[in-house]
Amino acid sequence: MAPRSGGGSGLLRLERGLLGGGMAAVTALCWAYLLKGPVSGAAPPGSAHGLAVALPLWAVMMTGMMLPSTAPMLFAYAQVSRRDASGHLARTLAFILAYLGLWVLASALGALAQTGLQAAGVLSHLGASTLPALSGGLLLVAGAYQLSPLKQACLRGCRTPMGFLLTEWRPGARGALVMGARHGAECILCCWALMALCFVLGTMNLLWMGILTLIMLVEKTFPGGRRVGIVAGWAFLAWGAWVLLESLV
Repeated sequence: MAPRSGGGSGLLRLERGLLGGGMAAVTALCWAYLLKGPVSGAAPPGSAHGLAVALPLWAVMMTGMMLPSTAPMLFAYAQVSRRDASGHLARTLAFILAYLGLWVLASALGALAQTGLQAAGVLSHLGASTLPALSGGLLLVAGAYQLSPLKQACLRGCRTPMGFLLTEWRPGARGALVMGARHGAECILCCWALMALCFVLGTMNLLWMGILTLIMLVEKTFPGGRRVGIVAGWAFLAWGAWVLLESLV
């Protein structure tokens, strides 16, 4: 069982401010990079150079999209971890790095998928699907997954940070790495289908990226967020069906 948090409320508020400010700064830098960074289409589609360009873009995009929605979990971990002041900062950083490390691995899969789809000629140089069957299929898969029991189970874990800490607590820096990785894996299971929708309107379409980020943030952290995720699921199903039907006309 996790230890209870301790320490003065003033110190806790200062720590939360520093942690929140750091996450906000990293998120802002990620979005600034995406706004001004290189476009993956500058390299030949499907080439090794194209993959080398896509990898950092996906890693930055994943970090910028996922870090805001995991803030409650990071705040909760930092608060509970303060019970043992020795190595507290190192444990918190280890938790964050392990979480982001899982998403960097996931970003590698995204970059590989983008490179392969571009090589097959079904993805534009901006990462948008040029094939209605692909767009419609991705939307239907994402919509169905939003409504699935697995999605709802993973979402419950993301929405209850203290419940996760109580059941998964491990002491020390190594324990923090394990916990961060476990939370990252749960988060990937929760959001992978939404991230796959990057290919529908384009991996460089920042408005679309912002909408997906907002959906994930709301369903994970806001009251009634689960209902928002379910509504989004039905919307994706309807959109996917419309795309496929329109392609047949």
